[in-house]
Amino acid sequence: MSDELEEEELEEIQRRKLLQYQQMAAEAQRRAELQRQLEAAKQAMLRQILTPEARSRLSNVKMVRPELAEQLEAQLIQLAQAGRLKVPVTDEALKEALRNIELRARREWRIRRA
Repeated sequence: MSDELEEEELEEIQRRKLLQYQQMAAEAQRRAELQRQLEAAKQAMLRQILTPEARSRLSNVKMVRPELAEQLEAQLIQLAQAGRLKVPVTDEALKEALRNIELRARREWRIRRA
């Protein structure tokens, strides 16, 4: 009798674990789908505000410095949504924005000795 109870308990534990894994997989899938939707919306917005040359430059930057590209994309989208961006953004304007971000980053890391 004890062996049957242990087997039933073991099966119940296995069923609970399986259900837990299924729920975790479903949640991961939902998060991945949401991430894909957000990325698609971001790319659609960038297509609207950037010229083809600027999009190409941003893609190149993204390959080399993904964190810089993400920062610039966020800035561009935020400015466009606020209506503070001259659309379309040209390649020259994008290069200037990249220079400004680089200059700010350099200033933040300066160490002064007294």
